[in-house]
Amino acid sequence: MGNAMSSIITGELNSYYNPAVLPFTEKRNADLSIGFLPFDRYINFLSYSQSVKPTAGLSIGIINASVRNIDIRDNDGYNIGYTSTSENQFYLAFANQLHPNFSLGLSVKVFYYNLYKSVSSTTVGFDFGVLTKITEYISLGFVLQDINSNYKWNTSTIYGQAGGQTVDKFPNLRRISISYKFPYQLGIFAFEFENSSVKSNMIRIGSEIFLHEYFLVRTGLDRWDIGGNDRGIKPTFGFSVNKQFDSWNPMISYAFVIEPFSIGGLHFLTLSVKF
Repeated sequence: MGNAMSSIITGELNSYYNPAVLPFTEKRNADLSIGFLPFDRYINFLSYSQSVKPTAGLSIGIINASVRNIDIRDNDGYNIGYTSTSENQFYLAFANQLHPNFSLGLSVKVFYYNLYKSVSSTTVGFDFGVLTKITEYISLGFVLQDINSNYKWNTSTIYGQAGGQTVDKFPNLRRISISYKFPYQLGIFAFEFENSSVKSNMIRIGSEIFLHEYFLVRTGLDRWDIGGNDRGIKPTFGFSVNKQFDSWNPMISYAFVIEPFSIGGLHFLTLSVKF
């Protein structure tokens, strides 16, 4: 759905986009997602969410991104081995409904990045979200993301006195999103606008259509920068198949993302289980 998910409160809810959606979780939900990307890149996601009676919800999860088989060469250009990087985010999110149609949420995120040998960074950031149901079919979300998020590097272990400390701050993201749930459970349409502290203005659009009780399709548009900077629009599409067994409802999803600056697209496989 082009990552336009900050106001979606039905289906497989995910607090990564907006922690305030958690009180609307109807069942316990576990997700495992594996991404296949060109150039030896990988991305994986694992999460668990549930409601907390009477009016709250919580979620825990981990996101892992890595690049493998990076060629290491000496000053003369000869190969001396291979290395890899690993970027990880661990998060804990909690939200509470102050009103049946209004909720507030907070995510605490721990970042761990293993860049090279003894060069790594461990820091903490925060997300804050608001969700309100305007009508039975329309929801509005607002998110402040990556508050205090950054990476801190110290390269003196490699370069000695020639090394030093560097802080790379994450851009602060401000998102507002609106979604419309079609009557008779026909599907969802979502629109999202994102402004960041680096002066980018992004639009995301996504839709989900039920073709059958056990089959639905999705499509979206991510990273449409209306500020004039060509950062690369990412069209997306995919589908989900599900079948309920007693109190268990497993779903298998596939998504394809057209990456503008790569020779190939991104493939994602997800297993979601409601129970």
